[in-house]
Amino acid sequence: MSALTVTELSYRYGATHALSDVSFSLPEGQFCALLGPNGAGKSTLFALLTRLFVAPRGRIEIAGHDMSRHPRRALARMGVVFQQPTLDLEMTVAGNMRYFAALHGMSGRQAQGRIDAALDRLGMAERANEKARNLNGGHRRRMEIARALIHEPAVLLLDEPTVGLDTAARRAITAHVHGLAAEGLTVFWATHLVDEIASGDEVVILHRGRIMAQDRAAVLADGGDLTEVFMNMTAPLAVPG
Repeated sequence: MSALTVTELSYRYGATHALSDVSFSLPEGQFCALLGPNGAGKSTLFALLTRLFVAPRGRIEIAGHDMSRHPRRALARMGVVFQQPTLDLEMTVAGNMRYFAALHGMSGRQAQGRIDAALDRLGMAERANEKARNLNGGHRRRMEIARALIHEPAVLLLDEPTVGLDTAARRAITAHVHGLAAEGLTVFWATHLVDEIASGDEVVILHRGRIMAQDRAAVLADGGDLTEVFMNMTAPLAVPG
């Protein structure tokens, strides 16, 4: 069964086509990178997947639930980490987590058990009583990921989650999320950085609102350098002399 299926999805801003007939499918328990340069349409796609935008054309299914017919069921099966931070910096880590659990209708022992498990999974248990403001950028990101796992989603979406982090924090976050995929979670990770992708990862290359390729990273690289393949696929069109 596919964890996430997108079929002929299109979206435009006025006369500008942000996405054109985008189709792809992600298997369960796979780390998949949505790889594209800035302006490729990655954030627009994520806005449609999270129903911040509603697509006039196309279909989205999350864990078998059609987004247009059953949006609540589909959204309930997703965890999301947006590019821009969404934490309450004046609340503690645990306070932020409890608030998010309440939004999903969880309280008491159930909520606390989920919170403890999510924080432990991301190595944040010892930070539970610290204010979010006191965390560095890497730990804030870990906290947002832990928060996105409270309701035990089938699919975790992350939109450029390492933006603004130093090299060490970026590598740690990337490794943590690959570990979640290894445990069976389907991960859809938007990035323009090829070094965040492992050879066994699924890769969807998006450029100018269109899918250019989808396959395992090692297959796309074909014994060469994935960065070079990516750059060749997304190179600006030559201007006739």
